[in-house]
Amino acid sequence: MSHVSNRPATGTATLRAGLDGVLAGETRLSTVGITGVGLTYLGYSIEDLAEHATFEEVAYLLLYGQLPTQPQLKAFRDRIVAHRGIPPELCQVLERIPSSAHPMDVLRTATSMLGTLEPEKSPQEALHVSERLLGIMPGVLLYWYRFHQSGQRIDPTIGGDSIAEQFLWLLHGRPPEALHVRAMDVSLILYAEHEWNASTFTARVVASTLSDFYSAITAAIGALRGPLHGGANEAAMELIDSMRDPDYAEARLLEMLAKKEKIMGFGHRVYKSCDPRSDIIQVWARKLCEATDLMLLYDISERIEAVMRREKKMFPNLDFYSASMYRSLGIPTPMFTPIFVLSRVSGWSAHILEQRANNRLIRPLAEYVGPEPRPWQPLESRS
Repeated sequence: MSHVSNRPATGTATLRAGLDGVLAGETRLSTVGITGVGLTYLGYSIEDLAEHATFEEVAYLLLYGQLPTQPQLKAFRDRIVAHRGIPPELCQVLERIPSSAHPMDVLRTATSMLGTLEPEKSPQEALHVSERLLGIMPGVLLYWYRFHQSGQRIDPTIGGDSIAEQFLWLLHGRPPEALHVRAMDVSLILYAEHEWNASTFTARVVASTLSDFYSAITAAIGALRGPLHGGANEAAMELIDSMRDPDYAEARLLEMLAKKEKIMGFGHRVYKSCDPRSDIIQVWARKLCEATDLMLLYDISERIEAVMRREKKMFPNLDFYSASMYRSLGIPTPMFTPIFVLSRVSGWSAHILEQRANNRLIRPLAEYVGPEPRPWQPLESRS
């Protein structure tokens, strides 16, 4: 293999695997991994938002750049609720998707299909599309799930006035407890936005081509589906489920580490010492596990964390304790990553709007490592 440089004459381009540490653009939406700042959404700390805000307030903040007043929040909630209805054509598609499909594939397909039924006709419709997606996503996911679980065609327009309450209501077929709704709301806040992660970068690359809103969101869902990104919470739950008690978990984990197996839910590409979201969700995981008599699950999780810190100096990220919290809410494991979508639609949408506002086609360079230039060989002379 040869190495033919594709760098500009100035020599400013530098090869970094996975674009690690490369500044690819600017954003005003969030800070990630900045020393002394922590995680913020448009200047508000994630700790304050998780303690005081609702997810709808955070979604409004991301889309409109400021926290809403009381009338603005009510109007925003009303619009989201009004956007819950699913077109009959999309219901037919959801019923035809196999029950064996991964729920992330359902959301990806549904988003693309919705784009054919309600296309974005101009950039001025972008905010409308983003609010439509926030409103319809929980119902789409659970219409498919409940239809294939029980043959029931649910009404996606019911479920209270928040996305957290609606999701739990439609999932279980009954009004959820207030504690459960608040826990779900906090989870959605924590997952809403996280700078230029893989799925957000994907959305911005698509947006930079001046493609439509639905295409950018569909592509982002595809990126999030992978186990190295959004799928990590499902993998973490599978790990926890495989342990019968804390002592067994420690012994098994040491075996896995000795074999250099990857342990999902730990470490982060940008954070170097802790994930500020993890401490918040861990408190809620313990609170919910205590309330639902699932403390064994939490104790196993806590022992896994202790072993990873002791043996590998690695900290849990948001995905790890989200797993046990979602289990305590009665959420099936394949639904974990789709919950990420229901939340991150707000962040993706904000980034698409930001990209469009100051657009330049995203087109990085690659270092060529293929063969040297060589002459063409006619078919009959090839051996």
